[in-house]
Amino acid sequence: MITQPAFDLVFRNALLRTSSTPVDIGVKGGRIAAIEPQLACEALEVDVAGRLALPGFVDSHIHLDKACLLGRCGHGHGSVSEAIRAVAGMKTDFTVEDVYARGAKVLERAIVHGTTRMRTHVEIDPRIGLRGFEAVKALKRDYAWAIDLSVCVFPQEGLTNDPGAEELLIQALRAGGEVVGGCPYTDTDPNAHLERVFNLAQEFDVDVDLHLDFDLDPSWWHLDEVCRQTERRNYQGRVAIGHATKLSALPPEQLKAATAQLASAGVAVTVLPATDLYLMGREATHNAPRGLTLAHKLVGDGVLCSVATNNVLNPFTPFGDASLLRMANFYANVAHTSVGDFDTCLDLVTELPARLMNLGDYGLKVGNPADLIVLDVKDSRFAVAELPDIVMGFKSGRQTFERQPPTLFRPGP
Repeated sequence: MITQPAFDLVFRNALLRTSSTPVDIGVKGGRIAAIEPQLACEALEVDVAGRLALPGFVDSHIHLDKACLLGRCGHGHGSVSEAIRAVAGMKTDFTVEDVYARGAKVLERAIVHGTTRMRTHVEIDPRIGLRGFEAVKALKRDYAWAIDLSVCVFPQEGLTNDPGAEELLIQALRAGGEVVGGCPYTDTDPNAHLERVFNLAQEFDVDVDLHLDFDLDPSWWHLDEVCRQTERRNYQGRVAIGHATKLSALPPEQLKAATAQLASAGVAVTVLPATDLYLMGREATHNAPRGLTLAHKLVGDGVLCSVATNNVLNPFTPFGDASLLRMANFYANVAHTSVGDFDTCLDLVTELPARLMNLGDYGLKVGNPADLIVLDVKDSRFAVAELPDIVMGFKSGRQTFERQPPTLFRPGP
């Protein structure tokens, strides 16, 4: 037994992805103070029983402000433009209280499904004003006990063609917006849109997270301009693009060139399986394309990638439970991943989005916050394959949830 100073809490017999045998994790003051086999100390103990411990899932792209709208939109939408119009028509009536209530519902589902870090995109424009932003800021404050919420402010319906949107973005960035986004495909001047977004990013020293090229026509795109702006401003490692569905439509040689371009520019890619699959290829009469960019293959070629939720129960995605483990499994199925890729699929909802969001304190390492979830599986290779129960979670050493195992009622003799 290794003698250590007193801890507030010790996790016993935790299997880590980096360890072949279970270890103990000592927590002091909400942070990890030691990771050793058989810590000898007096402290409150939690027996992980040899199950897999992770630092929590990281959702790098979600929209809390427009979640849970199916009950009010008479859903029959099938294209990106129709989904945008449907939400645009509703959000003029959004109140701070309404956005808060819908966002809280999704946040609580995410928490019990093991998410401990999240970046939410919030629409800023003259129709919604700052109401969605104010609601999400309140959610960030009120749920900090269980999840770290980062706020990305962006103009969904354009920027140069939407007078007043840029002024509202500036107000939001001054009031606590942590990332700035953009949506050039909805703007009448996409390159000017990107120029203004990068200008704001530099002015406020925040990262950039864009919605990009949401269709399957590879004859035109905005990827070249994004990479050019990134390199010109030395913003490598601070730019992400979401969807990037055109990459899925490229022939091999063009995809190889685009992959090298992304890797060289340090631009990350977030794949959003539920939305991308729901909205892409709907016009096909047969052999419908998936429209899903293969993140695990991009990772193998040096591009930082993540898989994320995007939308929950709205015209963009009329499904969802905010489970990133389920999303990773869904991605693995649709992307035809091999068994050897399962660990990378788990990376796509843990380590890799943490890097994308530049989270320097993420991970089960000494000195980091004691954020930990326990999965009912004893081999990390099978976490994505089995979809095991997530049995408990902790934030800064404080327990945030517990899931009781189901009980089978066998017939009597």
